This record gives sequence, C-alpha cells and structure tokens, in this order.
Amino acid sequence: MSKLSIRAVSKVFGAGTTAVDSVSLDVADGELVCLLGPSGSGKSTLLRLVGGFEQPTSGTIAIDGQDVTRLPPEQRPTGMVFQSHALWSHMNVFNNLAFGLKLRKRPAAEIRDRVEGVLELVGLKGYDRRMTNELSGGQQQRVALARSLILEPKILLLDEPFASLDQHLRERLREEVRDIQLRLKITTLFVTHGQDEALSMADRIVVMQNGRTEQADRPEIIYRDPQTPFVAGFIGTMNFVDGRVENGRFVHPDLSVDMPVSDGPVTLAVRPEALDLVSTQDGAAVVHRVTDFGTHGLVDLHLSDGTRLKSLVRSPEPFRSGHAVDLRPRAFAAFRDNVKLYRSSDAA
Repeated sequence: MSKLSIRAVSKVFGAGTTAVDSVSLDVADGELVCLLGPSGSGKSTLLRLVGGFEQPTSGTIAIDGQDVTRLPPEQRPTGMVFQSHALWSHMNVFNNLAFGLKLRKRPAAEIRDRVEGVLELVGLKGYDRRMTNELSGGQQQRVALARSLILEPKILLLDEPFASLDQHLRERLREEVRDIQLRLKITTLFVTHGQDEALSMADRIVVMQNGRTEQADRPEIIYRDPQTPFVAGFIGTMNFVDGRVENGRFVHPDLSVDMPVSDGPVTLAVRPEALDLVSTQDGAAVVHRVTDFGTHGLVDLHLSDGTRLKSLVRSPEPFRSGHAVDLRPRAFAAFRDNVKLYRSSDAA
C-alpha cells in the first residue's frame, strides 16, 4: 500500500510570494492524480514539495503514514521524472539506470537483472549500451521513466514529462506511461497544463489556480460539472454569456432560458456541443466562421454585444458566414460571484 497525504501545505518564496496556498490532498494506493492548471498556478511547486526538492513553509507531507516533510529527496520513497529528462550524457543507458542501485550497494547481478527488466518494461530492451545522446526525445523520456522506476518508489512524480515532444509522440507516450502505471499499480502524481493529458490519463484531476485547489474530482465530473467559472473555462471549451435573471428567467438581448434562481446578474455557461443552432432570417446571433472537420462542424458566432460563441454541429452545411441563427441551449450552468448557482439536468 502506498498512500500520499498532503495536509495544509503552503510555500512562500522571497518577499511574500505565495506559490502554494494551504493545499490538502490524499492520493490513494495505485491512483493516478493529475495536477492541472496554467503557468504559475503552483502545480509544479507542489510536486517538488512532495519530492523534497523544496521545503514547505507550513503543512505536512506523509507517505504511508510516515512524515517525510523535512526529508531530503534521496531519503524519500519517491521517484521523479523531469520535463528535461536530466540524463547524464557521459554515461550510457545502463549506467544511467544502474547509478542509483550502485549507490545503494546492490549486487552486480541484481543490478543487471533490474536494468534489463525495467528496459523491457519501457520498451527499450537491448538499448543498455547506447549513449543517451544517441536516443530520440521519446527514447530519452523512456530512460528517464525507467531510472525512476528501477528504484521501486512508492510514489511516482511526473513533472510535465511530455511537454518537449511533438503531438503524436506525446499521445503515444502518455498511453504507454498509463499502461505501465496500471500494470505496476504505482501511486502517481502527474503535473501538466494540457487538458487532453489530464482527461485521458487521470483517475482524478486537481485543478489549481493561484496556488489553491479550485476543484478535485474524476475527469468526467470536472468536465461536466465544473464548480467555478475558472474550471468551466479552463477544462475544454466553454461559452460564457453575461446577463440577468428576472422572475426565474435568464435574460440577454439575444438569448433567454428558464433559470430557477434568485434575481440578479449571472453568467450563463454552455458547452459548444450543448448549443444547438436554428437558421432563421431574424435570428439573434450571426455566424462569423464555419470550420468543417469532416466528422463534425464548428460554428463561430457573435452576439449583438460582441460576445463570441462556438457551437459544435453534426453537419456544417446549413450554416454560412453572415447567416442569422437562433440559439437553443440544451444544457447549461449558471455562475454568480464565482459560485455555481444552477445546473440544468443535462448540463456540461
């Protein structure tokens, strides 16, 4: 069993710059949790605090009930995979992987067997004598992963490991890493700013902003039921329309829907796939651009007040630039003062 427990952890740099602000998080045995957020949200700092590369200003970090808050990285049961690979270019693959085991004075036969085993695990069997500068970016990242796994850590830490790779390689590697993580059942904390990586890999996603947790939940919940406007706008594409609720109805010059909340200003949030369009001569919205992706179409619209919206349609054929359309939200949510007020029964 390998469990990670983060309790009220904060990190303040220099003259009062708060990078992590009282974050608490439990990661269960074998779970892959993704820290997701924009640059400066505190996700990488939190990961470095777990790995021991930074010391928290306050709070505690425990692994399997043992307090590791003040332990240096080499004394923690964690393995870190960096974005930059951090491989030793003067060593071949074997020596890169064997280095940590040699420091632990493991027998030569055991080192050889474990190097061979972990190379096969990451799909690099027979690469042990290659120099690291002879490898492609994807192969180097596999070696970096193997170097962390060979020490059999309780917690695997991944800091945007695919950020420097091209899209196709990134997609393939993240599938391979997820398969390895599931096979080993290793508890993993993964940092990324890519929504697709988080949605496709994580058991749970922790969305961070300004050093704080905005929402932590399963990927499908984060997408379909965001609790704040930030999460709604950061995960996937979301249309926002500012208006008012009057007598149980959302009112905007170009859009109106029933909304059983108290009167006052609100922001309507609707996903492109939940925004239906109906062509009409006196429609409230105007088509700006239509993109045909083959399997579906994406219609860019603008309202009379300049608000820009997107609608995902099955076929782009009925829509042309300059055409007027009516808006028919099938599902939506409403926010006021950074708090979700309402979610329709099928809201994104």
